[in-house]
Amino acid sequence: MEYRQTDGRMQRSERTRALIVQAHVDLLREGVLKPTAAQISERAGVSRRTLWTNFHDMENLLGSTVAHWFRLDDELRAEIDPSAPLEERIDRFCAERQRRLVNIAPAARAAVLGEPEYEALRASRQGHIARVRADIERAFATELARADDPVQLVDSLTVAVSWNAWSLLFDDHGYPAERCRRVMERAVRTLLASV
Repeated sequence: MEYRQTDGRMQRSERTRALIVQAHVDLLREGVLKPTAAQISERAGVSRRTLWTNFHDMENLLGSTVAHWFRLDDELRAEIDPSAPLEERIDRFCAERQRRLVNIAPAARAAVLGEPEYEALRASRQGHIARVRADIERAFATELARADDPVQLVDSLTVAVSWNAWSLLFDDHGYPAERCRRVMERAVRTLLASV
């Protein structure tokens, strides 16, 4: 009986934590870049005390929200056959980057504001950069093996497909996502043509 009660409490706690994280994510998607505890708890339908009982501090909440965004990013990742023709790999890689960048945009915009203050957000940026580099190394392994300086080529490709480059085109210039992807494809194609 004691075990079932504890198990039920744990399930309720997990559901509450999930509601809070989803509320935080929803607010970010709506453009609220620095949601307050009051806004998050109201959206989740819980008290502020419940929010802090479950997460203790903002760093903890941000860590859970970052984990949520990484799970969403995982769902959008697809293996690209490294033996496929280069043009097909470039097209598939850039289409996937577009989906992932559009998805992560609300979190990335908010993270820029909070990175100086929160380690979870700085770690998130580093995690996303590491993922992009690993994706590049897998998708374009053949070309990297032929490059005079493969590290520099990975660096260059990372810049071309980064959130920063996407944000410059999408947010600052106001281009639609499809145009941003075409610019990305051109940059990737040009860089890979140099090997």
